[in-house]
Amino acid sequence: MDSPIRLLLADDHPVVRRGLRAMLEAEPDLTVVGEAGDGVEALRLVEELHPDVVVMDISMPNMDGLEATRRIRNSGSTTQILILTVHAQERYLFPVLKAGGAGYVLKSTIDTELVNAIRTVAGGGAFLYPSAAKLVLEDYLAHLRGGPDQDAYDQLSEREREVLKLIALGHTAAEVADQLGLSPKSVETYRTRVMQKLDLHSRSALVRYALNRGLID
Repeated sequence: MDSPIRLLLADDHPVVRRGLRAMLEAEPDLTVVGEAGDGVEALRLVEELHPDVVVMDISMPNMDGLEATRRIRNSGSTTQILILTVHAQERYLFPVLKAGGAGYVLKSTIDTELVNAIRTVAGGGAFLYPSAAKLVLEDYLAHLRGGPDQDAYDQLSEREREVLKLIALGHTAAEVADQLGLSPKSVETYRTRVMQKLDLHSRSALVRYALNRGLID
């Protein structure tokens, strides 16, 4: 018998993790080797446990699922990442794919799709629910018609992304500086760079951009 697929569950709600563990460990080819309550802990456990698949919630404190996914991919880890989310909108799908997620499962379909999705991504495939696959195809066709279009967000540094998100959440420059260990002047510099790179001209435009990209709820 082949070794079971080793899973790490990353969700900030212990009740959700317990439910997922019970459901997944009922399958003979799946085993849960660890649980994380936020993206920071997920990163540490991926490095420590080397799971085959991380089942990752997109909305978590300290570091969200998107940033954790991006960092796991950049680390060179072979662990596959399957994102769980309540959001079915296009603006949440594409950031997941760009961050390096191998799949995207809606929480409303966990009972019917999650096990199949895990097996798919563990085998090197990609999993998207049908309407998401349609969005990806439409986006691909649009790029073929319109030519290559480099996403400005991809040009932001990790620190600029952190500043963007915190400002969009309503924090002042002083509060952002305190959270990130920077000076308020440095935060203002990062904010200026972000707005220039994204061609934004007001704080409200920055908040709308962050909402549209799924960076904040």
